[in-house]
Amino acid sequence: MNETYTDSAFSERRALTPYSIIVIGAGIGGLAIGLCMRKTGHDVVILEKRQEITEVGAGIQIPPNASRILRRFGVLEEVMKHATVLERNSLRRWQDDEELGSVPLVPHVEESYGAPLAVIHRADLQRTLLEAAIGCGCKILEDHEVLDIDKVRHFDYFSSLANVERILVRRHGVKTWMSADVVLAADGMNSIVRKRMAMANGHDDQLLPTGELAYRILLPRKTIEHDRAAMDLLGKNQGIRYMGPNGHIMAYPLRNNTLYNVVLVRRTEGEKMQRTTWTTRAKKEDIIEHHRGWCPMVQALISHVPKSGALETPMNNMPPLPTWVQGQIALAGDACHYMLPYVAQGAANALEDAGTLAMAFTCTDRIDLALALYQFIRKARSEWIQASATSNGHTLHLPDGDEQRRRDESIRAASRGDGANPDQWNDKKTRDFMWRVDVMAETIKGFGVLAEEAELENIGMS
Repeated sequence: MNETYTDSAFSERRALTPYSIIVIGAGIGGLAIGLCMRKTGHDVVILEKRQEITEVGAGIQIPPNASRILRRFGVLEEVMKHATVLERNSLRRWQDDEELGSVPLVPHVEESYGAPLAVIHRADLQRTLLEAAIGCGCKILEDHEVLDIDKVRHFDYFSSLANVERILVRRHGVKTWMSADVVLAADGMNSIVRKRMAMANGHDDQLLPTGELAYRILLPRKTIEHDRAAMDLLGKNQGIRYMGPNGHIMAYPLRNNTLYNVVLVRRTEGEKMQRTTWTTRAKKEDIIEHHRGWCPMVQALISHVPKSGALETPMNNMPPLPTWVQGQIALAGDACHYMLPYVAQGAANALEDAGTLAMAFTCTDRIDLALALYQFIRKARSEWIQASATSNGHTLHLPDGDEQRRRDESIRAASRGDGANPDQWNDKKTRDFMWRVDVMAETIKGFGVLAEEAELENIGMS
């Protein structure tokens, strides 16, 4: 795109017709969608099945394609108060701590992409979005679990017979129906709305286990203050990626260098492959056992894991869905494009969903066309990034051997400016695709052509 948009060109846009909107899920994706839709003029209710929105999770990345959207909707400044800007990313061998390459991030990223790259505790981003959503007028309803969806014809005394979407909700054990013009389901990788849509369309909705799981560890300063090497890592604003056979580790500091975030990914088998919960805890001794032979720095970090163990997350692939849209209901975030974390784009793509949805409804007052346009802009892009993450997992987890040695030499060469980096998060071409694309600007600029193509695509699927 040659035309340049100022941030106000987006933040000042308003919906052509304000609608009543129900957003399902008060995670990062749901809160961002609620915030963006409310700021463009809609009446927004956000439903959360938990009785209280509490702090969960560990560190996540906010790449430029996400931070520019946060800036346009007025929350980036507050987010950055809690974030850490990494100066470089170091790629290392698992066994001897050899640095294969280093990728500078400051000031290159912001200068190249027009928005910052940062890391943040998931809870800090979620809390900031929650406060912003409430502050701009979103209504948050906790303890509201969505059980089913149902399309009805609803008589409105102030208008003609109109389409609305109706959802079955349970609160305190009591079931009731709620309705809105539009329902946006950001209810996670185990989305009940996606399952109901799949059943209605004869689609087999299954998450596919990858045979990998992640341990997410947060080490407070007081836990490691007597470990000089660990404290040295905590004091540096850099990311470290250790690559080993059948696993890798990503680590960086959080919360003004008071918390060290460590994510360890490894192969697994058996029943652990089938789980989709985020709340299982792994035993410390199991984590130690699975990382025997890794370098002393990794061993030291693992030694600081609390006796209670660490959060254990099974990894699953989500095959591309036939559609994200049914009637006036659309899926968003992990509900339709759950991603493996190997290119750090899960939360960022949920934010892209939010920005795209908000802009689509400023281009047309037709709900069907706005949702078709949203899917047209977002679906193929997110599926490409999903595939990239899966591919990168293979690259990071190579067993020692010829292929691993070729990978390592390519990383060394790329760090000298020669060729592509096989670690796609650190590869310039892949980062350009992920970070440079401006989905909000594309929605506005290409509305005429994209709307026509999206409508034709939608007709072809119906």
